[in-house]
Amino acid sequence: MKKLGLILGLVIMVSCQQNKIGFVDNVKLMDGYQEKLDVEADYKTKADKLNRKRDSISQAFQMEVQAFQTKANSMSQKKAQEEYGMIQQRGQMMGQSLQQEEQSIQLAGQEKMDSVVKKVKAKIEAYGKANGYTYILGGGEGGSVLYGEEANDLTEEVLKILNDEYKQ
Repeated sequence: MKKLGLILGLVIMVSCQQNKIGFVDNVKLMDGYQEKLDVEADYKTKADKLNRKRDSISQAFQMEVQAFQTKANSMSQKKAQEEYGMIQQRGQMMGQSLQQEEQSIQLAGQEKMDSVVKKVKAKIEAYGKANGYTYILGGGEGGSVLYGEEANDLTEEVLKILNDEYKQ
C-alpha cells in the first residue's frame, strides 16, 4: 500500500512539473524582422553601387582597349606588345581591386547578418526564460518542429518584441 501511495505521489508530482514548450517559425521570424530586412537592403544597395562602378570601369577600359587597338597598327610590334602588356596589367589590377571591394562588402554583410541572428537567438532565450518556457523549438525550413499547435507558436510575439526594440 505504501508503494502504491509513493508511486501515485510521484505521478502527481511529475504531472505538475510538465515542461512548457513553444516554437517559433525561424523563416517567418527572420523574414518579418525589420533589422534583418534593413541589413539586406543595405547590402543590396552597396552591391548595386559596386556593380554600377564595375560597369563604368569596364566600359572605360573597353574604350581604352579599342583606342589602343586602333593605335597599335601604327606602332612597332615591340612597342605595341609593351603597351598591351601594361594595359593587361592595369586591367588585372582593376579586377583585383573590384574583387577585393566585393569581398569586403560580402564580409561586412555576413558579419551584420550573423549579429542579427545572434540577437534573435538571445531574444528568444530571454523570452523563454521570462515566460517560463522549458523549451522553445525552431520551426520552418530546416527546423525541428514538424507540427505544433498554433497556441504554442510564439513567432508573432517574439517578432513584435524584436521589431519594437529595433524601432527604438
